Amino acid sequence: MRSERDDHGRGDRIVGSIVDMAGVSRAKVLPIARSTSFVESGAGASPSWSVFCIDDHLAFTPAFSVVGDLRLRIVSDDVRDLGNGTYWAPACLTEQDGTPSLACTRGALRRVTERLASSGLTARVGSEIEFTLFGGVAVEEWAAYGLNAVLAQEEFLGRLLAAAATAELPIEQVHAEAGLNQFEVSLAPADAVRAADDAVLARALISRVARTLGLRASFSPMPVAGGSGNGAHQHVSFAEGGRPLLSGGPGPHGLTEAGGAAVAGILRALPDVTAVLAGSALSHLRLRPGMWSGAYRCWGLENREAAVRLCADTAGNPHGANLEIKAVDPSANPYLGTAAILGAAHDGILGAHPLPDEVSVNPAELTGADAVDVLPTLPSDVLGALRSSSLAQDLFGPAIVEALLAVKEYEHSRYRDEPVDEVAQRFRFAWTP
Repeated sequence: MRSERDDHGRGDRIVGSIVDMAGVSRAKVLPIARSTSFVESGAGASPSWSVFCIDDHLAFTPAFSVVGDLRLRIVSDDVRDLGNGTYWAPACLTEQDGTPSLACTRGALRRVTERLASSGLTARVGSEIEFTLFGGVAVEEWAAYGLNAVLAQEEFLGRLLAAAATAELPIEQVHAEAGLNQFEVSLAPADAVRAADDAVLARALISRVARTLGLRASFSPMPVAGGSGNGAHQHVSFAEGGRPLLSGGPGPHGLTEAGGAAVAGILRALPDVTAVLAGSALSHLRLRPGMWSGAYRCWGLENREAAVRLCADTAGNPHGANLEIKAVDPSANPYLGTAAILGAAHDGILGAHPLPDEVSVNPAELTGADAVDVLPTLPSDVLGALRSSSLAQDLFGPAIVEALLAVKEYEHSRYRDEPVDEVAQRFRFAWTP
């Protein structure tokens, strides 16, 4: 970590942030001269931080109220330079005595990775960050993946790549997406906790660079009613003893028996954790057939309508075989979303769940007995599945599930039935750091 120096007169500062149950990043800022204190003692954070909703309503529960205090402690070995005297680090929630808080979502992901390790497994995660730019000079002509689209925003993209290099954020590629002024940034795979930290940092950098150019970046699942929507797909891979589980095996497209079980575990758990991956009052507008959002509960090789898309080990895939989990959207807490995916895969491996049949066509074409289920989007189904899920309780713990349910129940009851265009506009920047 950057050492404490007598440079506080310059106004250098360090920002520590967490992500709450609504998927919103919340932070505190300390002078750089107090960075050691930020690590060892932390900054105060009310337990109510865990039950803030997207409109800042507090969805109090028996465990989360006005009473008590937690500490927000930054991770000392992951401080990033954002430029202009601002540094950022991911933070964890702890109790006053320094023990981890059961409400810490980053801690929940760490516990899941430790479970994998106890089974001799490792996981790598790569994130896709989709966002939509608003403001500035209007772009009237747009082509999905178009050269005209990226050249129209070349100053923004140049500054973003420079900022990412300074902050040691591994951006692998950027392209224009299907929606007007919509882009996608792909991050290099990393261990799970680091990958979630990178996803949080990427949004912060995108938003920060956009503001310098008079733009605003939206990470809403549906920033414009009727639009294409923003996703936050995750690519995951697994290995045991250094040997990949998604290639080199006797199963379809090289899947090993354990790799097939990982796919099965994810598919089995998706309804239970849809509230985690795509649980906002806007998520259902994106999680639909025909949106390439993974609405169908199936898997297939390079099938972009399947919830789990297998990317096989080929010369065109330098990171090796991986699974793209497409249902995730930017309203998801990246720590909990990753924990849900990895935990479900681990559960499938431990239970040796059989791999379902592959869907090699557009699932919308299948009817009758061959029809594929779609993921739940009704609040009663999404929240009911989370409430009754033993897997969610096991992965996250009762405290996090209690907070998640309180937040999501409020948001759906308050906004799900409001006019779509009004809700989309109101919360266009709710998930923008």
